[in-house]
Amino acid sequence: MDNTPIISPQDPARMWNILCHASALLGLAIPFAFLLGPLVVWLLKKNEFPSVDKHGKEALNFQLSFLIYMIVATILIAIFIGPFLMLLVGAVDVILVIIASVKVANGESFSYPFTIRFLK
Repeated sequence: MDNTPIISPQDPARMWNILCHASALLGLAIPFAFLLGPLVVWLLKKNEFPSVDKHGKEALNFQLSFLIYMIVATILIAIFIGPFLMLLVGAVDVILVIIASVKVANGESFSYPFTIRFLK
């Protein structure tokens, strides 16, 4: 088995790329951190690493889309489909953030499905 770390000290951009995506998982414990985590990483490192600018925009676009989908699901509570949609949207968000983080850790690019492109 190869003991080479996924993130090498010689590749700090990759670590920041991963944090652009993975920091959204903070939202599981802290309200609105799903949006603030990627925003802070992007704002701090977008000028230093061009790849962080790309990954930060991708993560932010997805999290903003996720917020809109959750608002719609919350409104639909009135017709009893909302709770199911809220669970579905939340689960899809967590799963896609994990997939994105792993792909970026492996040096691959990832584009979230179901994303509205607010930042270009």
